Amino acid sequence: MVTWDVGPFDNDAASDWSATFDEADEATRLEMLEETLTAAADETEYLDADTAFEAIAAAAAVASQLGGPPIDSTYGPDFLNGPGTLDVPAGMPALAVRALDRIVADDSEWRDQWDEQDQLDDATATLAPIRAALAAATK
Repeated sequence: MVTWDVGPFDNDAASDWSATFDEADEATRLEMLEETLTAAADETEYLDADTAFEAIAAAAAVASQLGGPPIDSTYGPDFLNGPGTLDVPAGMPALAVRALDRIVADDSEWRDQWDEQDQLDDATATLAPIRAALAAATK
């Protein structure tokens, strides 16, 4: 797996996930979001980095529809760069918050990877506005 920056789509796993997400129909997109976020949120063992990267991309996609940071990466889903939208189910923001909280937990390869590269603060800071938009939508 290749990672080139701390952005939500700046790695192979998230970029590949986004391409598949972009090509899916709306119903499949919602299923993908739920499955991806649940995989991270419900992991009770050591969280794999690819699972984390995909969940961050999914959380960023959801947050972009709730007033969070826009998708401005060329590696993000193209349909969300333009006039495309996604109807976010009511429980999705809370699931995305749980996924992000799990990703930054101690037993996460995502966390370990950024910590080893002395970029954990930068990576965590990138997640902050995404998490804030999601948390605001759960109130």
